[in-house]
Amino acid sequence: MACWLFKTEPDTFSIDDLARANTLWEGVRNYQARNFLRDEVKEEDEVFIYHSSCSRVGIAGLARVVRAGVPDPFAFDPDSPYFDPKSDPAKPRWYAVELTFERRLPLLPLAALKANPALANMPLVKKGNRLSVMPVTDAERQAILGMTGV
Repeated sequence: MACWLFKTEPDTFSIDDLARANTLWEGVRNYQARNFLRDEVKEEDEVFIYHSSCSRVGIAGLARVVRAGVPDPFAFDPDSPYFDPKSDPAKPRWYAVELTFERRLPLLPLAALKANPALANMPLVKKGNRLSVMPVTDAERQAILGMTGV
């Protein structure tokens, strides 16, 4: 089982939205993040949900992958903001995963994550390397959970 960090804007989709119902994590339109979703994120993997572009930026909760490597159906829907006319259902360009809510965490602000030396190499805290989907090492996972007191 691996661990990941998925970024979201809470006014679009938050940990509270995920708590209400499983969701297809779609709309990722970055090739490196897409490759993670397509090739590396697996069922049962753990996911930290990170709220970005808001007043309270930080890790807000935990989710679990219940279905992995699904072609993103919104890429084929001309009415979707995630539509990609170059994406072909026979050879999908974009992928998604289905998540289920695990639990809320006390919000861990980015500043606190940056201040933890155990997270110094985490892509999230490195300037200029903030993908919407990124791997979390086991040591980073333990450090984050330790910060929450859970």
